Amino acid sequence: MTHHDHPHAAHRAPSRRDMLRTLAGAGLVAAWPASARAAARSEAAGGRPGRILVVVELTGANDGLNTLVPYTDDAYYRLRPQIAVPARRVRRIDDRFGFNPGMAGFERLYKDGQMAIVHGCGYPQPSFSHFTSAAYWHTGVPNGGEPHGWLGRVADAIDPGLTPNFMVNIDERQSLAVRARRHVPVVFNDPDRFARKGLHASRPLLDGALPPVAGQGATARYLDDVARSAREASAQVRAAWEGYSTPVDYGIISMDLPKVASMISAGMPTRLYHVAYRHNAFDTHVQQADLHQRLLTYVSDAVAGFVKDLQRIGRADDVAVLVYSEFGRRPAENTSLGTDHGTANHMYVVGTRVKGGHFGEVPSLTQLDETGNQRHTTDFRRVYASLIEGWLGHADSALLLYGRYETLPLFG
Repeated sequence: MTHHDHPHAAHRAPSRRDMLRTLAGAGLVAAWPASARAAARSEAAGGRPGRILVVVELTGANDGLNTLVPYTDDAYYRLRPQIAVPARRVRRIDDRFGFNPGMAGFERLYKDGQMAIVHGCGYPQPSFSHFTSAAYWHTGVPNGGEPHGWLGRVADAIDPGLTPNFMVNIDERQSLAVRARRHVPVVFNDPDRFARKGLHASRPLLDGALPPVAGQGATARYLDDVARSAREASAQVRAAWEGYSTPVDYGIISMDLPKVASMISAGMPTRLYHVAYRHNAFDTHVQQADLHQRLLTYVSDAVAGFVKDLQRIGRADDVAVLVYSEFGRRPAENTSLGTDHGTANHMYVVGTRVKGGHFGEVPSLTQLDETGNQRHTTDFRRVYASLIEGWLGHADSALLLYGRYETLPLFG
């Protein structure tokens, strides 16, 4: 609400929720205050404290069929007479599949045994809305109206002590994926500008201690504590970025992964990161081929560069990367030489401790559903469960995902 809604709002003692909203509106969402930090020193409940998960979202619905090309499947070429990747150009990884020509980085990761490809990922009763389907993936609860993100629920479960800076979301605005009941994620876009902007009325909250409020001493102290935590988080992020340099080439568009590497290198306690290739870039309805290959090159180079950088700083064994998109594209090309919204897609799990190879059943291109789309064969929550249990070491993924999903052996 604004001061126009409440003329006397300036005289009202701010609540905890008001404070967090103010910080979020200014582009600064940070850890819980120091009064909670003593409990944060305990190890994560039932987890593996050294392990980090980095989630990379390809917004707009990436075309999986032209990413990992089924170059021996005649149906693929019948459905896409103009935009299919010719078999001679595919970066072959086995006798059935190969990556798009622009994906040298992914090809190398797979051949080095550092990539698991999970086929046919989706969910029942799929939505073709970007917003709706993305919300389902962010929460891990399709058609459920869940208010908290799956990563937020993971944070609350494996870190009940509320470790400061436990979750980081690098984006222009907070993703639903990191919304938690108890944890407050660090959210920023540009490390150099982190915490340096805000409305004039919010500057006392962002820059310094609040003045005492009559009759509200405990609230004022709490808000001051939250603001102090916010300043500390922004200072740590800026220091990590300013102190970071790397010879590793991340390609033309790095998808914020060097920022993640800088924080890992600086020893920040963050266990969960979420980044995105933003602005629905992969919504390739028109003249897809050349644009899509460029986008895939950017993603492939960035992820491969990130893994190489982690190896350089000696942290590669501590990190797993999940790459996903909110849905796939239709198998058949459209009349604009693009592809329309589809269903089943691949998920990629990358890391030096990943058990490389193919997982899940490959959806048929000849037995499509009534909408002309592939039928999903792997519930995407199986991959979430595998990361929660197999990587982060939390035994009860069913409690977090509101159901039991069989895990995949993604980690050796």
